[in-house]
Amino acid sequence: MLAARQEITYEIWPRLSEQFERFISALVIQEASRGDEEAAAKRLGAISEMPVLGISQEAHDVAQALLSQGAIPAGSEEDALHIAIACVNGMEFLLTWNFSHINNAFKKAKIVRVVEDLGFAAPVICSPEELIGD
Repeated sequence: MLAARQEITYEIWPRLSEQFERFISALVIQEASRGDEEAAAKRLGAISEMPVLGISQEAHDVAQALLSQGAIPAGSEEDALHIAIACVNGMEFLLTWNFSHINNAFKKAKIVRVVEDLGFAAPVICSPEELIGD
């Protein structure tokens, strides 16, 4: 499954760059750096030109609200922070292959409710494959 998702991402990445202005966060850089050194270097190269969104105190506060209100389960702080960074920076979409805690039909409604209660617009959460469609 992981290999298939990597292949899908690799294939549609050029199309995404043509259609959307893409951003990453410092968390994405950390995640891309993990694992096999050769694969990590390839991932980091693919995102090297993208603007990086900072991790502000406001993002930490939103992440904490997502956790404390049960939109994201305890122990998934990075997942909550990914969402929070996108929200406080006004991102329209949040692309993820994380179907457990982020791109999950049951979680999305809770995420939107918490984020909107805090005065932010929630990004559309979807996989790269869902965004590009055909």
